[in-house]
Amino acid sequence: MPFIPTTDENRKEMLRTIGVSDFEELLEAIPAEARFKGELNLPPPLSEYEVIKLLKEIAEKNEHTGTYICFLGGGLYDHFIPAAVDHIISRPEFYTAYTPYQAEVSQGTLQAVYEYQTLIANLTGMDVANASMYDGASALAEAALLAQVHTKREEILLSKTVHPFYRKVAKTYCHRSGLIVKEIEDKDGLTDLVQLQSMISDKTAGVLIQHPNFFGNLEEVDKIEKLVHGAGGLYIVSVDPISLGILKPPGEFGADVAVGEGQVLGNSLYFGGPYVGLFAIKESLVRRLPGRLVGVTKDSKGRRGFVLTLQTREQHIRREKATSNICTNEQLCALASTVYLSLMGEKGLPAVANLCLQKAHYLAKKIEKETDGINLLFPHPFFKEFVIQCSVSPQRIIDEMRKEKIFAGIDLSRFDYGINNGLLIAVTEKRTKEEMDQYVGVLKEIVS
Repeated sequence: MPFIPTTDENRKEMLRTIGVSDFEELLEAIPAEARFKGELNLPPPLSEYEVIKLLKEIAEKNEHTGTYICFLGGGLYDHFIPAAVDHIISRPEFYTAYTPYQAEVSQGTLQAVYEYQTLIANLTGMDVANASMYDGASALAEAALLAQVHTKREEILLSKTVHPFYRKVAKTYCHRSGLIVKEIEDKDGLTDLVQLQSMISDKTAGVLIQHPNFFGNLEEVDKIEKLVHGAGGLYIVSVDPISLGILKPPGEFGADVAVGEGQVLGNSLYFGGPYVGLFAIKESLVRRLPGRLVGVTKDSKGRRGFVLTLQTREQHIRREKATSNICTNEQLCALASTVYLSLMGEKGLPAVANLCLQKAHYLAKKIEKETDGINLLFPHPFFKEFVIQCSVSPQRIIDEMRKEKIFAGIDLSRFDYGINNGLLIAVTEKRTKEEMDQYVGVLKEIVS
């Protein structure tokens, strides 16, 4: 089609075609006082080369894990991502694929989802996994709604050792669904089992915990399971999928629903998203599963094919029958997780998990041994995160460490735990002995 330059006459013709006399008519819905008046302070036009150069200069002002040593955690982690992950998900057939509405046309997309489901089900020890959720927080909230519908009860018990942001999302979901959320206090960094036992009743739809929890500590999952199922509720556990390389999976300690954040499985930090929520259940709950479920079948000629087995969302069935109003799946991020898990395999994932465990304990012991006035805040087993009790302001440690190009951790005073001297530190397999020794050296200078 030949290029047609835009002229005044062309503009007038376009306005006439849509039924207005001038451009101002298109703006009538915007109040006059809300419209900008005057000249926009725009820079002069730039060439393509100049724009790229300028954007690079702006981007280089960011402090990021490519140039800083990262001990940040709290739900998102700086794990190693094999080059093959980004290479495969950048292929156009995956990179541009969207939610499968006429699903069976896209067999490649469906197979990728099916493989993802299989891997997540195997990893969590559960029977069925769905085609992914938005993120770990919304997956936990959806699990609370599932418990309500399945048990026909109106009360959720939510451990305070669950990530504070996850708790806020769950409360938002439950508020609009009429669910009453009651928080179980923490005791020395773990769910208070005495309080849980006193709160749980025949009104409890489900109990939501995190394992390892927000502080990195390992919960008493077997004891909690007995309390939950003894009261007839659903046991819902949010997990770090990397930890499942060495920890007992939720399916083996009686969880009814396992959820989690899949960022750690081959996805970068991405400035906070997009991410991918894991959601796996016992087979008895499959009709309550939110989102989609991809299955495998055979066509009339006996050829293997993939289909959407369940589509229990409000766009596909009657709204009142839908299990959830979730309207998409995070398939590109889920594919990254699929590739990552396939590359790691049954030996690689435990190796990564063990490195996280050993390195976190190395750093924790070194801090306690060599730094005066700083101790571990909690006395419990932990996975790859731990909390130190600081003799100086945690924020001062964070600020001073940044000058040395180190992201020191998370100041816990920003959350609702009443901990004003706690610093949450995460250690992944990427951290070297030299980096951890440097961390302790800088920390010693700060506190002295």
